[in-house]
Amino acid sequence: MNIRHLKYEEIDKFKWDKCINLSFNGLVYAYSWYLDIVSSQWEALVLEDYQAVMPITSKKTLSFYTIQQPQYANQLGIFTSKFLNSQMVDEFLSVINDKFNRVELCLNSFNKTNHSKYKIKKEITYQLDLISPYKALYLNFDDEIKKKVKYYKVNMVQVMKHVNLKDFLLLKKNTSSEPITFENLNILRRIIPFAVSHNIGEMIGAYNNKNELISASFFIKSHQKSINLLSANSEEGHALSADVAILDFYIKENADQNLTLNFGESTINHFQTFAKGFGAIPVSYLCVKKKRWFNFSILKLKVF
Repeated sequence: MNIRHLKYEEIDKFKWDKCINLSFNGLVYAYSWYLDIVSSQWEALVLEDYQAVMPITSKKTLSFYTIQQPQYANQLGIFTSKFLNSQMVDEFLSVINDKFNRVELCLNSFNKTNHSKYKIKKEITYQLDLISPYKALYLNFDDEIKKKVKYYKVNMVQVMKHVNLKDFLLLKKNTSSEPITFENLNILRRIIPFAVSHNIGEMIGAYNNKNELISASFFIKSHQKSINLLSANSEEGHALSADVAILDFYIKENADQNLTLNFGESTINHFQTFAKGFGAIPVSYLCVKKKRWFNFSILKLKVF
């Protein structure tokens, strides 16, 4: 299996994006424009003439070359339109095992492996198939979500598209449980306008009866998938079920289409309960971590 390791300047982005576009397991995270934003100077593993590809989001720390998962790209790994089995995944992982000191990477849900050089952990995301009409999807909401749907309507929460980006990011900054770095804000300031201008991204906001933004979400589409990439919800938004209002609106707008809604990534129990409340089902993917990343041979100890 001829797998080449290419530096950033060696990557043919036209062939790369064509491979991602045709991949049965393609994700927006893997397009070259997206990788340019979340991991500048990313590298690649390429099988033959771009029959299968794997982005390498690496950086050098001291004398160590590290592969780490970039922000806002929770699943990467191997993408292809060809037959993909665990043997192919293992071949790619063997290459990065040989070339990089440290590896901590989440693969996509179609990448299966039991590679002996890696610790493997299963993660869960939640997805909802929107191919059914809204009425059928609504019937699968649990009682708590149905109650919140009625509650936001009674409280006159209004949901609208085309939220102002500055207002959205300010809401996120002010309501996030963890501080948002300047670097991450800059990443979002590039991803969101690009996606919106190319009709693959959409910002949706919920407003109280004073026309104040109290909740917002950004959805990004590719490969018949829509990912809720970023959400912000104020205390008032939580109290008025504004986050439920946005998802109910989005599901209604996109129902009866060949589209799968991904609720995003979170290990918080509340998030999992929230997603399941809409009828979303769990989908697993694997995260791999190199078992032994420190090369003790670089230490030369002199005994006196």
